[in-house]
Amino acid sequence: MATEATGAPAEAPAPQEKGKQQAKPAAAKDTPTTGGDAAGEQKLTPAQLKARAKAEKAARRAKAKEVKEAPPAAAAADAKGGKGSKGGKQEGGQSGSQQQGKSVPGRRPSVGGRRPSMAAVIKEDPRSSIPECFSHVPMAKRIQTSQAHKDVHPAVLAVGQQMATFALKDSIARLEATLLAFKKVIESYETPKGNSLSRHFVPHVLNPQIEYLTECRPMSFSMGNAIRFLKSQVNKFDIDTPEDEAKESLLEFIDIFINERITLAEVVISKNAAELIDEDGVVLTYGRHRLVEKTILRAKSNGKNFAVSIIDDPYDQGGKELAKTLQQAGIPVFYSPNLGGLRVHLERASNVLLGTEAIFANGSLLAPAGTADVAMAASAANVKVVALCETINFDRERVSVDSLTYNEIDPERCSAESFRLMFDTTHSKYITGVITEFESGTDFAPAQAILTLLRKREDPTIA
Repeated sequence: MATEATGAPAEAPAPQEKGKQQAKPAAAKDTPTTGGDAAGEQKLTPAQLKARAKAEKAARRAKAKEVKEAPPAAAAADAKGGKGSKGGKQEGGQSGSQQQGKSVPGRRPSVGGRRPSMAAVIKEDPRSSIPECFSHVPMAKRIQTSQAHKDVHPAVLAVGQQMATFALKDSIARLEATLLAFKKVIESYETPKGNSLSRHFVPHVLNPQIEYLTECRPMSFSMGNAIRFLKSQVNKFDIDTPEDEAKESLLEFIDIFINERITLAEVVISKNAAELIDEDGVVLTYGRHRLVEKTILRAKSNGKNFAVSIIDDPYDQGGKELAKTLQQAGIPVFYSPNLGGLRVHLERASNVLLGTEAIFANGSLLAPAGTADVAMAASAANVKVVALCETINFDRERVSVDSLTYNEIDPERCSAESFRLMFDTTHSKYITGVITEFESGTDFAPAQAILTLLRKREDPTIA
């Protein structure tokens, strides 16, 4: 073994360097070395240095590829073989058992001497199995709080998690929870020096909250409308408006908005729709919607005697809970677990009440999947179909003619074999009318009157 001037044993050459020394000409081997490895490197030509660097780079790539592709058993066997990592040193005379017992510098020790494979670490994206023609349809996903933007408020983080797991499912419930979370954001907000609330709050504080909620689950139409109103309220503030005054105004705006557009609207709609229910009639509904449920209970409290037919969503089965609630209130209930019993129940129905997710500018309804089937069958049977919807769920700009433009994929029913769309679109011609907080039950408006209803909301002087 060659030794340096100090008498200490020299390091064994790396595998790449050993191959290079064998490739050197014989004259290079006979050249004496007086300064160890450093002096030997000075004798190399630029071409040899370049070749050696290229070989080392290729060896590192091959090693990295081998570590990524090797299964856990192969990784463990590799560790037993006593191979060092890049940059590690292996002293001569060490046995394989000694190498196995020593930790390798620069590498995190693995549990049980096994390295997990990449397939075990990387989880498959549930959207990878969705056909490309449906790739534009969003799907709710649960985002870890550690991955959220640093400016997202804890109250908004909690609401986002509830939306992603469908603990908050109804559009109005999601809207109310969002607005209450925004109140906490406003209360904890402090305008930085050199800025004003009207210029800083929306882009730097409100928008990160909105983006996080949208990543957890696509915003409902009511949420979009409410956020637009809130932003317009912020923009009304002057640059010189005191922060406390602006915050107090925003908090008051949110309280009034929740009271008028959600709480009172729900009461008025249920009161107006209850007038539609005939004495000794039969009301047919699909699934479970809070406005329909409150309307039926309101009609019962008014002293009317009637029955209810419930066609349930086989995937959600909210109608089963509605049936239990109505039976406890003393209302006779006919229940069908799916659309198979629709034709039979329509034969004795006097009218159909449907809850909606949104209403588009062309009068089409966005509602839970299966609503369109009920509306079309009822229209064919000459049964009156009435939709119940708050005006905050109206969209005066967008139109929809199919169920693929605005929809969501059910994350609980998405696999390589099939997936389920959560909503469908019902054409306005199958809807007799819509009851909102502006229309009475005896004089409800057709779905095409959406723009008139919105103008009436914005300007009460319109007749």
